[in-house]
Amino acid sequence: MANIGGTTQRDTEVRLPRATRVRNKQPADQQITAEQILRESKELQEVDFKAPKQKISSPAELAEYRLRKRKEFEDLVRRVRWNQGVWVKYAQWEESQKDYRRARSVWERALDVSYASVTLWLKYAEMEMRARFVNHARNVWDRAVTLLPRIDQLWYKYIHMEEMLNNVPGARQIFERWMQWEPDHHGWAAYIKMELRYNEIDRARNIYERYVQCIPSVKAWVRYAKFEMKNGQVGLARRCYERAVGEMGEDAQTEELFIKFAEFEEKCKEPERARAIYKYALDHIPKAQAQDVYKKFVAFEKQHGDREGIEDVIVGERRFQYEAEVSKNPLNYDSWFDYIRLEEAAGDHDKVREVYERAIANIPPAPEKRYWQRYIYLWINYALFEELGAQDMDRTREVYRACLKLIPHKAFTFAKIWILAAQFEVRQLRMVEARKILGMSLGMCPKDRTYKAYIEIERQLGNIERVRTLYEKYLEWSPANCTAWCKFAEFEQQYLGEIDRARAIYELAIAQPILDMPEVLWKSYIDFEISEGNRENTRKLYERLLQRTRHVKVWLSYASFEATPASMLGEEQDGETSEAERRQAAAEQEGPAAAADREAHARSVYERAFRSLRDNQPDAKEEAVMLLEAWRTFEADTFATEQRQAAVEAVERKMPKRLKRKRKVQTDDGLDAGMEEYYDYVFPEEAGAAPNLKLLEAAQAWKRRKQMEATEDGIS
Repeated sequence: MANIGGTTQRDTEVRLPRATRVRNKQPADQQITAEQILRESKELQEVDFKAPKQKISSPAELAEYRLRKRKEFEDLVRRVRWNQGVWVKYAQWEESQKDYRRARSVWERALDVSYASVTLWLKYAEMEMRARFVNHARNVWDRAVTLLPRIDQLWYKYIHMEEMLNNVPGARQIFERWMQWEPDHHGWAAYIKMELRYNEIDRARNIYERYVQCIPSVKAWVRYAKFEMKNGQVGLARRCYERAVGEMGEDAQTEELFIKFAEFEEKCKEPERARAIYKYALDHIPKAQAQDVYKKFVAFEKQHGDREGIEDVIVGERRFQYEAEVSKNPLNYDSWFDYIRLEEAAGDHDKVREVYERAIANIPPAPEKRYWQRYIYLWINYALFEELGAQDMDRTREVYRACLKLIPHKAFTFAKIWILAAQFEVRQLRMVEARKILGMSLGMCPKDRTYKAYIEIERQLGNIERVRTLYEKYLEWSPANCTAWCKFAEFEQQYLGEIDRARAIYELAIAQPILDMPEVLWKSYIDFEISEGNRENTRKLYERLLQRTRHVKVWLSYASFEATPASMLGEEQDGETSEAERRQAAAEQEGPAAAADREAHARSVYERAFRSLRDNQPDAKEEAVMLLEAWRTFEADTFATEQRQAAVEAVERKMPKRLKRKRKVQTDDGLDAGMEEYYDYVFPEEAGAAPNLKLLEAAQAWKRRKQMEATEDGIS
């Protein structure tokens, strides 16, 4: 299809040359080096055209040449008057013609165009200096520094010219003019060096005084001190460093100044002064800016210090690390703990208190106990430090009060703080204050630990009525707490010998509608009756417990109680003799009639237990097996040897058979997950269903065999 102008798409395509394919990759017979290629290209280059040299032989030709060149330059500066290179070439050409008047005229015209050009001023003055027109050069330099006083190069050149002419007063006068403009460090240093070249020490010292007043910086003061040190004035050099620290104020709190000061003292063989300077610097410079000071201090102590000094430096370095950590994350209480331990090891109580105060100021961000669990130990350690380390009891009391005031008790509390504060007051023999603290705790935010601690304090003091009152308040607050009921009853029994009161407490406890751990309470009540040797009451308790629960462990405990001789109830087991030997000795001691009666009661409990499990809990087969095994063990250890074998066989006839079976396993979604094996127990009374079970298993096996035969026929 034709496009505009009669061209086709083929005509407008950009055709790239086809890449040449090298077929023969073998090396050529004649090799050409890169050097040969470059030499050949150089020979083929044409020679540059050079204009012929013109020789002037008459004044007329010279005048004509000058006129033509001036006309060319004038045309150039008229066209590109902003181009400084044209002006410079014009003036230098006039200078080469020895026509200095015209050259000055060209320079002046150039400066009218661009007076701020440093290059024009420099070349103008250099022309006058080459021609030895000193006054003209002075005039040019003077105009240059007047118009451009912030260009240091002009001042340097001007002063250098005067110094080359041995005009030292003139150079000093130029420096004074320059100093009025307050130049940088290089200008002052150049002025001082000039005076030192002519051994004007007092003048140089006066210049240094003006220098440090004009530029009050560390660099200026260090240079001043080095100047005095170089001239042997050690006292004046030290005075310079001291003035720098005093006059500069906060600007002097830099590691550069203190390092230089310490190195100066070290050179003067004053290690104690140097050490004091390093310590002062570490105390006043921010930790993040004192890394070099630490390094220098460590090297200094290794060279001049003793063991204690080196340890102090190491402590300081670790202190710097901890400061960086707590500055990065103030809520990282582990870093605060490490920092505090470091300061406590150093032994400076004021610094320890400072770190503690800084640490406890970082209150957790939210009133949730999980954020406060680490924070609260800062207060605890603070109080313990004040009491044990600093032995300041008033500050310890204030720490506890501030901590208790800070905790949001309506949201949560810490019983350990209340308890520690109360125990501290007890150690100070201030019982009224201790009771106030614990009473306030129970009124604002009662907790189990607070009740237990308060009760223990009063019990140790022998205040029986207070202990009873506290237990009553405790149980009114938490009536379902079985541990509290047990402790109250144990207190009445063991410490006071009030058996009736303890029994009444147990009766009140088991009468409660809700209990958190009833098994603990019943066990404690039964152990109490056993310890009192009251077998009938213990038996009644077991019967009352069996009315509430028929757990196999209750039956086993009841049977074990009935089978145990009275002399063995409540006593601790001795490791030297076995339990069987102790039972045999106790049975011989109580006589055959009592032993037979005791075994009859135990056997009756086992029979009731087995009957209850099989009738009321037929699926609890493992519990029944456990009971039968315990029953068999009991019968094997009975006192009546002539009936022992028959009793054991009777129990074994009740033992079930253990069978391995399979059952389906289903996932939580109700899908089949295969089969699993398990062990089942078949008791003798269930043996009647066994034949039918065997018949069913035989039928299933026949069905599977038929299915396998049908599958094999289909394949063949």
